[in-house]
Amino acid sequence: MVEQAEAMRATVASMLRGIERYNPENISTLERYVELQARENTYDLEANLALLKLYQFNPGKYQNTVACTILMKALTNLPHTDFVLCKCLLGQEQMDDIIIKRIMYLHDLLEMCQFNMYWKMNATYSELITDIKDFHDSIRKYICHVITITYQHIEKNVLAQLLGGIDEVALQHWMTKYGWKETDDGYVFIANQEETVKTKNITEKIEFDSVAGIMAACR
Repeated sequence: MVEQAEAMRATVASMLRGIERYNPENISTLERYVELQARENTYDLEANLALLKLYQFNPGKYQNTVACTILMKALTNLPHTDFVLCKCLLGQEQMDDIIIKRIMYLHDLLEMCQFNMYWKMNATYSELITDIKDFHDSIRKYICHVITITYQHIEKNVLAQLLGGIDEVALQHWMTKYGWKETDDGYVFIANQEETVKTKNITEKIEFDSVAGIMAACR
């Protein structure tokens, strides 16, 4: 399957060169490529943006389920701005679709770091992620990124809840992956944030010639 994904990536890359990027005959191939990305947990933002652009030029060929998959795959690449780039290629009618609105709400929750609410709402949107391999783990990677740059210590049970109410075995897996250490008081040591804070001295130099006119006007 890895070979198939790489072969498809190479085919699509050649397809998107030059004027061929806007050939509507490429739509079906790009749609199959989106399905492959979801099935094999690969990701190709450029190809997905190209497909959304082709939908703009050929509204009669627009497939809402494919667009939803593209948006959900963009969520898996947070904190990068892929989701915003994809959303900007949708028309107003498409943005008004109830499923698209639900996905945008999930994005808003993740952007605002409302992770507990995200997991609560995500449970009701299970049909959106059925065909997307390792979707939950991709979201957990983003949450771990936020935790790493935010916390120095965090309660162990709070950490488990932020990662979706996972059990002890799964929690230990993520702690090991990111090098977090459990302490004796029920907390988890994330990182010494003081070591990441660097002071910067800013020195401004103003040349006399740049203020000479102002001084002359004040005389």
